[in-house]
Amino acid sequence: MIRPLTLALLLAVSATPLAAKEAAASDYQAALADPARPAADRERDAARKPADLLAFAEIAPGEKVGDFVMGGGYVTRLLAAAVGPTGKVYGFQPAEFIAFKKQYGDDQAAVDAAYDNVDAVAGPFAAPAFPQPLDTIITVQNFHDLYLKPFPAGTGDKASAALFAALKPGGTLVVVDHSAADGSGTTLSDSLHRIDKDAVVAALTKAGFKLEAENDLYRRADDPRTANVFDKEIRGKTDQFTLRFRKPG
Repeated sequence: MIRPLTLALLLAVSATPLAAKEAAASDYQAALADPARPAADRERDAARKPADLLAFAEIAPGEKVGDFVMGGGYVTRLLAAAVGPTGKVYGFQPAEFIAFKKQYGDDQAAVDAAYDNVDAVAGPFAAPAFPQPLDTIITVQNFHDLYLKPFPAGTGDKASAALFAALKPGGTLVVVDHSAADGSGTTLSDSLHRIDKDAVVAALTKAGFKLEAENDLYRRADDPRTANVFDKEIRGKTDQFTLRFRKPG
């Protein structure tokens, strides 16, 4: 890591699982204060509520976690601080994204180089090659991308199965994404970059996951869910769902 973690995080590593979770929850704010986090990340915190996201995902020191489609690394950096020096974060960037835009690869490499407990993972979007079984995987505003037109039919099902296989028995998957109109399924993923929550639940249930919890962390009832999420009138103010799934075991 770029800096030593707080004493609370270090002590939590040797605590019981429940105590470790509680200690981690009390120290998420310390993870946000990590001076290694760029100013641009801090400016986004008010809207992205990172401490609440980490708490909902139940991230604890020493865990092995994955950031599925890490983008610029905002969530990856948070996870690196939260799991501590005995944990490991795998930042996955789809090979298709890197081929489309070099910046995706550059951002991944920069985070990988900056944190001792972060490893870069690449590969096909539908087949993330995480090198060891994980406790938790988080994917933020990216599940709908599995249904974009450039990707072949079945990409969503294949990726869902791969995420299930990547987790330890009892492991969790947290999905945050932009809400589409009820009943629209995956049909608006390409045009609006939104997805119906029920379609996500259906895909992941088919893969073997059990929906465990839902959070209104990013709920915006005033979003009519009819605009492209990149439209200036709605960008940063979309209604989003937050779901936690568990792999039985």
